[in-house]
Amino acid sequence: MSAIPALKSIPCQPLELVQVARRLGEQFSTRAAQFDDSDEFVGENYTALREAGLIEAGVPRELGGGGHDISVLSAMLRELARHCSSTALAFSMHTHQVAVPAWRWVHHKAASVEALLTRIANERIILLSSGGSDWIASSGLAEKVGGGFRIAARKVFSSGAPIGSLLMTSAVWEGDGCGPQVLHFGIPMNSPHIRIIPVWKAMGMRGTGSHDIVIDGYMVPDDGVTLKRKAGEWHPFFQIMATMAFPLIYAVYLGIAESARDVAVKMAKKRRPDSHVTTLVGRMDTELRGAQMAHRSMVEAALGKEPGAESVNEVMIGRTLVARHAIATVEIAMEAAGGAAFYRAAGLERRFRDIQGARYHPLQSGPQADYTGSIALGLPIDRVF
Repeated sequence: MSAIPALKSIPCQPLELVQVARRLGEQFSTRAAQFDDSDEFVGENYTALREAGLIEAGVPRELGGGGHDISVLSAMLRELARHCSSTALAFSMHTHQVAVPAWRWVHHKAASVEALLTRIANERIILLSSGGSDWIASSGLAEKVGGGFRIAARKVFSSGAPIGSLLMTSAVWEGDGCGPQVLHFGIPMNSPHIRIIPVWKAMGMRGTGSHDIVIDGYMVPDDGVTLKRKAGEWHPFFQIMATMAFPLIYAVYLGIAESARDVAVKMAKKRRPDSHVTTLVGRMDTELRGAQMAHRSMVEAALGKEPGAESVNEVMIGRTLVARHAIATVEIAMEAAGGAAFYRAAGLERRFRDIQGARYHPLQSGPQADYTGSIALGLPIDRVF
């Protein structure tokens, strides 16, 4: 594979970033089925992402990055997803972990995140998210010892685990009489107190390397704790996280649906003309338009609202609608393409399996409806997650 020149010294413009993603994606598509068949992590693709300067795309330009906002980063991930779902989803976890501190640096002048952002730009380190296992309630135990905390935890669904540089995670400390608190911190993945447990044998997104990560006795110094918050309820940091992260993550599922639509149309054109097939294609495009419109509303909420309960509500409504319409798009694509869609070589059944992941990120449809209903009725939302 020929290396794409690094873009670091001359940050690319929005359209150029998507074009780079398309060039990379065309390479990734040639081996997407291989990673899917073998459950192998898409590590080779990360090498290309790093060489192309996409690792630091969300870092502010003043700190050496590309300076791209949620809209542009979403377009980048959406394009990557059209070619390799696993690469796009795993990379979305790094991308949102960059986008959140970048937003805080730009909008809140948060000096505390500057060192991390500068490292991403200069060293092109990969950030890992401990994902759903570290949602509002968090998981794992933090024990106070000496000048810090000893951590014991097992983090599941840690996409990109085999290549990560720094795990951005949390654990629960029983506190100092004020009730359980969640501590946030980063852990270098080369620590002897970190083990990757290779359990990722999944229905879809098989190349994401979303293994379990065990933390056994890692010591976080007091000054290494970046945030303390009450366990089990929303905090302003998570309102920022939810507002910024989910338009990026769900851009991936939109890209999968768009690519499934294109494959299905190509296959349907080879079938004998049939009014039933025509209707299916029309229904498919209608569902896809719903996903596109819903995702646009997520991006607009992230760009146009100060993160808070209302922005979270808008983004999470969009998240439910993108998932619903994207899944429906791929389901209809399977039918519109006919029996040939059942063959793995066609690529549709892989997209059908991959799109199912849209069901499982927070807020899932039940909690999202509770959150939205509580907002409408003026009820408390602190513990709706």
